[in-house]
Amino acid sequence: AGVSFSILGKDEGCTGDPARRAGNEYLFDMLASKNAETFQQKGVQKVITHCPHCLNSLKNEYPEFGAHLEVIHHSELLETLIAEGKLSVGEKTGDNVVVHDSCYLGRHNGVYDAPRNVLSAGAEKIHEVEQSREKGTCCGAGGARFLLEENTGTRMSHHRLDELMVTNPDTIAVSCPYCVLMLEDAVKAKGLKVQVKDIGEMIG
Repeated sequence: AGVSFSILGKDEGCTGDPARRAGNEYLFDMLASKNAETFQQKGVQKVITHCPHCLNSLKNEYPEFGAHLEVIHHSELLETLIAEGKLSVGEKTGDNVVVHDSCYLGRHNGVYDAPRNVLSAGAEKIHEVEQSREKGTCCGAGGARFLLEENTGTRMSHHRLDELMVTNPDTIAVSCPYCVLMLEDAVKAKGLKVQVKDIGEMIG
């Protein structure tokens, strides 16, 4: 696609999102300050991230540490490259695909269309559930809850999977690595055969 990019390699650190969501502000401050310093030293102006949690931190929380960056999600980059004809996609799948919205990409940052536009380039049968977009249900990882064990009631990931399975999908398309992990675990626990894939995998 002719995209010029670089990576920080060993200088790249965690954004600190899990620490802040878990209430460890001290650790978050340490990580964010260090990353902001690295960005300044390297002259970083634009960041492309695969993780909506990282996007939210870098875009909305890092300015207080002096890091004013243009931050975009990989779905937004893929959408642009496909629209400009710079990225060729494979043959569309005929599988039934249902969309799951990431909380931090959707409700927190208003990105709903980009993942769907990318997905439409790789799938013919795309389904929506009632609990989508602004009404989307969390996969259960938000608020650092992926670090906790749920012992009361129905697991959030299982609840969300039940909502998505109403469409009888072959594949659940997601835009967040946390969502992949949570929903894959739920699929295994329930003994289902549905696939969970990132939208980037749907256009290969």
